[in-house]
Amino acid sequence: MARELLHSISSDLRLARELADIADAVSMRAFHARDFGVYEKEDRTHVTDADREVERVLRERLDVARAGDGILGEEYGAQGSTRRQWIIDPIDGTANFMRGIPIWATLIALAVDGVPEVGVVSAPALNRRWWGASGHGAYTDDDLADQNTATDRRIHVSRIDDLAQASISYNSLKGWDEAGRLDQLVDLSRRVTRTRAVGEMWSYMLVAEGALEVAGEFDLKPYDMAALEPIVVEAGGRFTSVDGEDGPWHGSAIATNGHLHDEVVALLRPSR
Repeated sequence: MARELLHSISSDLRLARELADIADAVSMRAFHARDFGVYEKEDRTHVTDADREVERVLRERLDVARAGDGILGEEYGAQGSTRRQWIIDPIDGTANFMRGIPIWATLIALAVDGVPEVGVVSAPALNRRWWGASGHGAYTDDDLADQNTATDRRIHVSRIDDLAQASISYNSLKGWDEAGRLDQLVDLSRRVTRTRAVGEMWSYMLVAEGALEVAGEFDLKPYDMAALEPIVVEAGGRFTSVDGEDGPWHGSAIATNGHLHDEVVALLRPSR
């Protein structure tokens, strides 16, 4: 895969983690204060002052650090090149953020020629962060608050290769129903040992950590998925659309430990 040589992937990853530090400071201040404005967007979803402020400060930093790169963000859209494009979801899980539920995160990715190569998922209210980059492995920090102790560890997907022993997270029954795949999801649920609706980015990170074997959902945008893909893939898993298409561009996601991916995608086909 072709890459620009101006920056190494290691420096891109360092910058992405720096951006996550900046985002966490802004989002946690608002999360604790509970004094942010909430607005309804045209698609009837909600946005807060914190969503907008996080994306604004990350764009400002990227304008300095990577002036030649493009940016795609949930709140302010796309600008610049798509050759090297930073993809940002300032607060993934805004509904949780608004209600004081700690399952939300800032998602930061760098896609090169449309392929996510760097991903950072920072969930400061959970005191957790995950990151991965092509050829560099996937990692998590189990204790963001501890700045004095090395708490980073490498993560790997599970080795389970029997669907009957697998645990899955489907996020939302309503989403599967609206996509016309609820019957397929129910069929899949009968074949596995455990089903959960963990939700948001966390279910995909649990796949990367080996705690779940399958996570998936519909009605997604690229900024919901781009940061997840490098982490899952570098942990040894696979990340596609529900229909098996590569990349975060197809409106849905299935992440697995790799061993079960083809079987799961086949079971979820609409023809069934």
